[in-house]
Amino acid sequence: MLPPQAEKKMRCWIRSRHLICSGNFFIFETLEYTTIDRFTECVRSLGGTLISVEPVNKIWMGSHRQVILHQAKASLHTPHHDLKQYWIKYGSFYTRFDERV
Repeated sequence: MLPPQAEKKMRCWIRSRHLICSGNFFIFETLEYTTIDRFTECVRSLGGTLISVEPVNKIWMGSHRQVILHQAKASLHTPHHDLKQYWIKYGSFYTRFDERV
């Protein structure tokens, strides 16, 4: 994936509250593990590294089905991207799956 496409996708995830910034790390939460693969590809394309992927919770979908919420943590410490500034302007401190809100 080319860096402009990766940055565009990351911005989309910031607006949809799947991706938040916490300190120097970007935290991504999703219900689909294949989306973690796309997130990893975007992070690598922008010069960052994926630190961890772990299941954090089970969420009920309807009355009979549970799905696993996956959380990926990445570091983007390259000086040429402005995703953190974009997150400050359009992002949130909580993901869409956060139960504290």
